[in-house]
Amino acid sequence: MQSKEIVLNIEALEFEGKGVAHFEGKVYFVAGGVPGDVVKCKIKKSRKSYAEAEIIEILRPSGKRIVPLCKHFGVCGGCRLQHIGYEDQLQYKQKAVEDALRHIGGLSEAKVLPIIGADNIFHYRNKMEFTFSDKKWLLEEDKLSETIFKDSFGLGLHIPNRYDKVLDIEKCWLQNEVFNRILNLTRDFVKEQKLSVYSNKTHEGYLRHLMIRTSAYSGEIMINLVTSTHNLEVMDRYTEHIIKNVPEVTTVVNNVTTRMSKVAIGEEEKVYYGNGYILEKLGKCLFKISANSFFQTNTEQAAKLYDLVKDYSNFKNTDVVYDLYCGTGSIAIYISDYVKEVIGIELVESAVNDARKNVELNNIKNCIFIQGDLKEILTSKDFKKSGIKPDIVILDPPRSGVHPTVLKVVSDVRPRIITYVSCNPTTLSRDLKILSQSEYQVLFIQPVDMFPQTYHIESIAVLESLK
Repeated sequence: MQSKEIVLNIEALEFEGKGVAHFEGKVYFVAGGVPGDVVKCKIKKSRKSYAEAEIIEILRPSGKRIVPLCKHFGVCGGCRLQHIGYEDQLQYKQKAVEDALRHIGGLSEAKVLPIIGADNIFHYRNKMEFTFSDKKWLLEEDKLSETIFKDSFGLGLHIPNRYDKVLDIEKCWLQNEVFNRILNLTRDFVKEQKLSVYSNKTHEGYLRHLMIRTSAYSGEIMINLVTSTHNLEVMDRYTEHIIKNVPEVTTVVNNVTTRMSKVAIGEEEKVYYGNGYILEKLGKCLFKISANSFFQTNTEQAAKLYDLVKDYSNFKNTDVVYDLYCGTGSIAIYISDYVKEVIGIELVESAVNDARKNVELNNIKNCIFIQGDLKEILTSKDFKKSGIKPDIVILDPPRSGVHPTVLKVVSDVRPRIITYVSCNPTTLSRDLKILSQSEYQVLFIQPVDMFPQTYHIESIAVLESLK
């Protein structure tokens, strides 16, 4: 069955950007398929009700299909939609939100406002993380090369669903040209110096990740080289090499981690150049962003998103707001001028520390940040005894959505408004269904495209208490 070939008519796109086709009672998911395509495919995986297929040949291309700019498209999983025009991308994302609300949330009557697109659909990311690998992904032209076996080093992004292989990338269209220069200069430096690369099998080797950040406000650029050990000589040489060739760089740091996980966060950090952070601005609020700080990766769209949260929540200057899953407190700080008090709660200690620093930076007196597990804090006796009841609750959870216990506590304390900021229509729809069964009415959902060329969708849902 794995070698069987089949001709399919692509009818739609599913949530993660794969083409959808039906044939003989089975659903086929086709990577790279565009609605309107007629394609010859090879079956990669087959189950009783569905199958996954790979395009061998496009027999008749869709009118919606365009030529992607990136030469890595189709192999790299970063841009799943670059072969589709931007207006069509927005339509597909709008439909993905509507479909999730209808099929998962049972909220077919919920009002979904027209998606808000981005002005800049390339070069918009203010942060990129690349992985060093001793096993790069071999393209077809690589496999024919006699020299490929002498050079298995790669610096780039993971192949989708292959965390043991990295695609060696020369140019990413989601980042600016300075980032691309840094990426290639770093690769050249590593090869010249013959530096070792960390192996996920042996857990030996020096280099692990290259992370680059920039600020739309200040133009500052940070490089964070993540390694398995300290090596002062190498870092001094690397810093000199980068500053000489890319004078736009304002700070270079080295995060060192002994963890086996692939997360680009270190246990120790040393600053080799500059002050170790960059300064960003949203609205009138300043934010110090360090190597391990979380911050929205599309600054321009983040400002739009936060303005919508402010406007849609209909704040009063007497309101007490809970900002749950508050991260580094960027939403709390952004809305602080419009309410009486914001209480942010976040599990990650480093994020809370950043939030407190940014409160001081902006001289804000009405934001309090609490570090700990949300469900434990909200259900604790001390928190209940505090008598602080929210008028408005902002939820900004990870992709997995809100914990059921947190949803229950939120609905029990009966805020006037719940503003739910989501990066996953599936878990958003699931959680809205639960809240709507607790006498909350979903007023509307506003999709926002934070990540053009990808399938990711941000949404703001606004709920009002019926009690």
